[in-house]
Amino acid sequence: MSAVQFRERITEALNRIWETQTTNIEKVSAVMADCIARGGLVHLFGSGHSVLPVQDMFPRYGTFPGFRPLMDMRLMWTNVIGSGGAKGLLWLERREGYAAAVLFENEPIRAGDVMLVFSHGGLNAAGIEVLLEAKKRGLTTVAVTSLDNYRRREATHSSGKKLPDVADYVIDNCIPAEDALVSVNGWKAPVAAGSTVSTVTIAMAMIAQVASNLAAKGHNPPVFVSPNVAGIPLDNNNRVYEEYERSLKR
Repeated sequence: MSAVQFRERITEALNRIWETQTTNIEKVSAVMADCIARGGLVHLFGSGHSVLPVQDMFPRYGTFPGFRPLMDMRLMWTNVIGSGGAKGLLWLERREGYAAAVLFENEPIRAGDVMLVFSHGGLNAAGIEVLLEAKKRGLTTVAVTSLDNYRRREATHSSGKKLPDVADYVIDNCIPAEDALVSVNGWKAPVAAGSTVSTVTIAMAMIAQVASNLAAKGHNPPVFVSPNVAGIPLDNNNRVYEEYERSLKR
């Protein structure tokens, strides 16, 4: 049964993350916590479906200020074809010179901050150039990507580099290069992608560990909480917005 096959394959991938990437997640989380404790920002970037873990890290319930999503509507799809469509996005994220120029213009990206890029493939210009520009500006750089894809694919960027080559820290999402996990009889290509489940799992593990590290340092930032949760002050989420705005001005 194909649903069972997906469950088995994604469970295997998540188990590999805990077995092989826990140390990397802890190291990166320590760097992020130190950055936030100093008043810095952890910037988050992804294009295409890799926008999803960025959106999940902040702002969403259970997260807190210190993380800054960097998003460009042209690097995520809002349609299938036509304006805002996936076809145009897939073309643009491969164009050299675009992402770094747009995302670093008028953004509070400062030396000592952290730049985290999600990209399953790790070959597109957008993610590579965001990390390259971040390193030039004195940021610590982190990549969450498929090392299987890294090993099996040739670089397409003019620098000859792939995403892990330009990152200070690399976390493997433990998903195979083709991403899709389920083979269907008579179909030429597999279906049911695994990288979103994997990267959101890694993202939430980092959120949990960064929170723990901040608490150990005596920091207690406001947490974004659903207003449906009993006992939460009515102004709680306004405090989150206010703290986030202050972090942009530091």
